[in-house]
Amino acid sequence: MLSSRIQHRGEGRGRMRIASLPRRLAGELKTLRNLVRHRAYIDPKSERSIVEAFHRLYYDAHLFGKTWRDTSWMGIPCAKCPLDLWVYQEIIFETRPDLIVETGTFNGGSALYLASVCDMVGAGRVLTIDVEARRGRPSHRRIQYLQGSSTSRDVIAEVREEARGAGRVMVLLDSDHSKDHVLEELRLYGPLVTPGNYLIVEDSNVNGHPVSPDFGPGPMEAIEQFLERNADFVVDESRQKFYLTFNPRGYLRKVKAERGS
Repeated sequence: MLSSRIQHRGEGRGRMRIASLPRRLAGELKTLRNLVRHRAYIDPKSERSIVEAFHRLYYDAHLFGKTWRDTSWMGIPCAKCPLDLWVYQEIIFETRPDLIVETGTFNGGSALYLASVCDMVGAGRVLTIDVEARRGRPSHRRIQYLQGSSTSRDVIAEVREEARGAGRVMVLLDSDHSKDHVLEELRLYGPLVTPGNYLIVEDSNVNGHPVSPDFGPGPMEAIEQFLERNADFVVDESRQKFYLTFNPRGYLRKVKAERGS
């Protein structure tokens, strides 16, 4: 009983001491204290195991028509993780891209989402590319559809022309997820991204990272090879703050201009 009162008084004095410090320092000390407590209960290895187990549970639920298989934006199917969509709007608000290039349109749900965020920000437009024309895709004044392979000469020429007239350019890669195709997209679209903006490689979670272990080399392997030879981009791990992301190591921020530009 006595020991519990002493402990209680000690905690009370600790709180008073923190409260008496400047607000910013007090906040940092509180964060550090909470981190130590968190690590006392969950070590990094256990935390990663928990996150990956939930990731697989969430991702594989699409086999039963759940989670990302049953996600929509304004009534249009949008096969994304909502936590990544939240990060996208944060990036758009912070960087204010004039042009967002998306490879892989599918039903157009993500293009509509991006255009809706641009509406709220009051700037930007979406150029979305797909090999297939699909009926029912949404019409929006900020969306431009382009049909063809994302790596074809004609498509790249048109995208470069659109990017040339834009001050800030952001790119999302979500078409063919095979390693060779993603690597080619990285090579072609990387130079279009402006410094401070993002090149986002989607679905780098496949091939066992941690889902779909039998997928074969895909986006993650393309990212690793691309970064080995390209110092203009860095992985922004702060964009993975919600633990669950379909794009691990896929948030690439451009830190300097292309050589010779």
